[in-house]
Amino acid sequence: MRTIDWVDGAVEIIDQTVLPGELRVLRLHTVGELIAAIQSLAVRGAPALGVAGAFGVALAARVHADDPGALDNAVRRIETARPTAVNLARGAQRAAALLPLGPDAVLAEACAIRDEEIAASESMASRGADLVVELCGDRPRLLTHCNTGGLCTVTVGTALGVVGELHRRGGLAGVIASETRPLLQGARLTSWELSRWGVEHRVAVDSAGPFLMARGEVDAVILGADRICADGDVINKIGTYSHALGARRAGIPFIVVAPESTVDLATPTGAHVEIEDRGAAEVTAWSDAVNPAFDVTPHDLVTAIVTDRRVIRIDRGERP
Repeated sequence: MRTIDWVDGAVEIIDQTVLPGELRVLRLHTVGELIAAIQSLAVRGAPALGVAGAFGVALAARVHADDPGALDNAVRRIETARPTAVNLARGAQRAAALLPLGPDAVLAEACAIRDEEIAASESMASRGADLVVELCGDRPRLLTHCNTGGLCTVTVGTALGVVGELHRRGGLAGVIASETRPLLQGARLTSWELSRWGVEHRVAVDSAGPFLMARGEVDAVILGADRICADGDVINKIGTYSHALGARRAGIPFIVVAPESTVDLATPTGAHVEIEDRGAAEVTAWSDAVNPAFDVTPHDLVTAIVTDRRVIRIDRGERP
C-alpha cells in the first residue's frame, strides 16, 4: 500500500494515528483537512510530508483557481504546517512553482515528487544494505528509532527499507525497535511494519538503547532524518542524539538513511533549525512539560549518511 497518494481528485492517506489497531484510509478533499492530518501526525515522515505538501498545493490549485490571494495563503499554510522537516516546505514550493501553468501542471509535478520518493526508497534500501554488510558483516543486529518504513515515505522506507532489504537477502539477525516517546512511533508503527514483513524484532524503551549497545546486543544503529544540514548535523526524532552517544561509546556504526530531498545545504548547522515543540498535553495531563519533537545529532557522532544517490562517510571527513 502507498502511505499517501492522489486518487480521484483527493489525497488518500493511511491514518497513522490509529495504527496498529486499525488500518484506516482517509480521503482529504481540502487544504484544511490536509493540514489537520499533517499536524495530528496522521501523515508523517519527512519524505511523505514532502509529497503531502505537493499534493496540498494541487488541492489548493483546484479550490482557489480564481482567487490568487486565497491560493497564496493556502500555500503558505501548507509550507508552515510543521516547521522542522525540510521536505514539507520544499515539496509545497516545488509544486507551487507550476501554479502559473494551471492545476493539471501542479498535480503532474506533485505526482512526479511522489514517484521520485518511491524510486529513492528503493535505491536507499539497496545502497544502505550494502553499507551495513560492509561495516558489520553478515547477519547484523540493528537498533532503529522512530518509524522509517513505508509509512514515512510512500512505499519501502528509508532506514527501515534497508532493514527490509537485509531481511529479504537473509542477512539480518534481528531488530530492536526503540519505542520512541511520547507518541510511540516505534512501538506502534515500526513494530507493525516489521510484523507485516515477518522480521524478528523486539521493542525497547528509548532509554534502554545505549545500555543494550554497551551490553553487546546491537551491531549498528540505523535511522532516518527530518533534515540533514550542510555540515552533516542530523535533525531527527527526539531520542536520536542519545542513541548516537550510545553508539559512539559502544564503538558501533551510527548510520542515517534519508533521501537527497532531506539534505538541506541552505542550513549550515543544526543550531539554525527550528525544533518543533509538540506541547505538554502529549506527555502529561497534570503538570507542565517540555516536549521537543526532534533533537540535533552533531555530525561528529555520525558514521555515514546514505541517500538515494550516494554514501557520505562523515567519519572520513566527507560532508553533504
